[in-house]
Amino acid sequence: MRNYLLTTSAASVLMLAMGAPAHADMAAAEKFLADEIGELSVLSPEEQKAEMQWFIDAAKPFEGMEIKVVSETITTHEYESKVLAPAFTAITGIKVTHDLIGEGDVVEKLQTQMQSGENIYDGYVNDSDLIGTHWRYKQVRNLTDWMEGEGKDVTSPTLDLEDFIGTSFTTAPDGKLYQLPTQQFANLYWFRYDWFNDDKNKADFKEKYGYDLGVPVNWSAYEDIAEFFTGRDLSHMGVDGKVYGNMDYGKKDPSLGWRYTDAWMSMAGMGDVGEPNGLPVDEWGIRVNENSQPVGSCVARGGATNSPAAVYAVEKAIDWLNKYSPPEAMGMTFGEAGPIPAQGNVAQQMFWYTAFTADTVKPGLPVMNEDGTPKWRMAPSPHGVYWKEGTKIGYQDAGSWTLMESTPVDRAKAAWLYAQFVTSKTVDVKKSDVGLTFIRDSTINSDHFTQRADKLGGLVEFYRSPARVQWSPTGTNVPDYPKLAQLWWQNIGDAMSGAKSAQEALDSLCEAQEKVLSRLERAGVQGELGPKLNEEKDAEFWLSEAGSPKPKVENEKPQGETVSYDELIKSWQ
Repeated sequence: MRNYLLTTSAASVLMLAMGAPAHADMAAAEKFLADEIGELSVLSPEEQKAEMQWFIDAAKPFEGMEIKVVSETITTHEYESKVLAPAFTAITGIKVTHDLIGEGDVVEKLQTQMQSGENIYDGYVNDSDLIGTHWRYKQVRNLTDWMEGEGKDVTSPTLDLEDFIGTSFTTAPDGKLYQLPTQQFANLYWFRYDWFNDDKNKADFKEKYGYDLGVPVNWSAYEDIAEFFTGRDLSHMGVDGKVYGNMDYGKKDPSLGWRYTDAWMSMAGMGDVGEPNGLPVDEWGIRVNENSQPVGSCVARGGATNSPAAVYAVEKAIDWLNKYSPPEAMGMTFGEAGPIPAQGNVAQQMFWYTAFTADTVKPGLPVMNEDGTPKWRMAPSPHGVYWKEGTKIGYQDAGSWTLMESTPVDRAKAAWLYAQFVTSKTVDVKKSDVGLTFIRDSTINSDHFTQRADKLGGLVEFYRSPARVQWSPTGTNVPDYPKLAQLWWQNIGDAMSGAKSAQEALDSLCEAQEKVLSRLERAGVQGELGPKLNEEKDAEFWLSEAGSPKPKVENEKPQGETVSYDELIKSWQ
């Protein structure tokens, strides 16, 4: 999840009675189903009512209870907070306050509850990026045991865990489920389909570069396309003003860290082969041993955070930002940069979150056709020169319901009922229609999204394709996400500003990561799952071994390679 505000129409907010009703109410459920859900569900009306009746019955011991849950502010969570929470309150009699705060604030509240044991919130929507943290510290309820034990009487028979597409991200190496996904989005390649299919653009590109203009398969092609479109005269297509071949952001801000921990390094090819994150070296450059204990981040300990592939990744990003992006991009944060492609003067963006889809398909935008179809498309991101088949190639955010061990059982049960309600098959198609952050296979494959697919620029096709499994959140190699994540934006920010070279910044980053790993090892707070650092060796020892870290490639810009978008989509189908 990312800390930016996307608005939701006030008209979509369901007007229900303020305050908790005295008792659970099937009449409220029927009104909710009729007014808000209608046919936007994979369940029949009878199945919807049956599911609602289960919630009413299961909630009876908690009628009148007031609980608090929290998530960051994105469209999907606004819908949960403003529409689904009041509906749940009216239907079950459990008064839910669903707070919306910044992502960093969510993590801070969660950390405070972990450290103090004080029950601040009864349920958190917390990124699955923290799976390694939760698994090692044992401060969140593992849902596998919860659903078979204390939470059995409040676990829905229609939850259908196998229908969730992101549970592999929230399952630890012990095989236990620690979090339940409630929204999910990927970072993909975004491009102007209309510009790429223009005959003059295609002919001019082919003449200059010797191959076809299309979806870039490798970073060489992305760079060629960025160069080709930057400053290009597109007046023959009715485009006014200067256009750019790349969009990104570079301000020294926490969101700069996400830009890199969210798979940029794996796209370059820094990590190892293996789903979901690469083993033994992941996309943070952290190496683990056969017991899943982190053993190093720097090349000298077998890590890859400061390896040649990592340096290549950072240098390319800075180079493209300076040469092919709007001048203001270097001073932008994630949230400020997000809406820029929709303004109509950007040809492509390699690192574009599908959470922006809802705001990029609004009628009247320069990137939309009059018939409601987009002039743009999304596709798999290209890979760098160090990448090999089977390596992770993109990030998927999975904001997931998380129950803390410090939350009293009755309050945790009430929060678990709410978590299941907002992820239920009854509501999921409608929630996905609003936020476009898919969590259920049945929703993705519903007739509704078959009908809506041509208006969403490839989003539905991507989520229905086998390609989606190569996109994953941060994995279990990262033992303490909050402590380690803050190191990235500070150190890479030094490279972005020019205060340090990419190599110097990454040397500082890996050393800082190892200091945290060393402190965790000495403290012993994570027991046998905690870090156990390797002894340092000469870098050449590790660079000569198979896998990551990888030695420097002499030619880091091989021949560009592209693929036709339409042929790509056909291959998925």
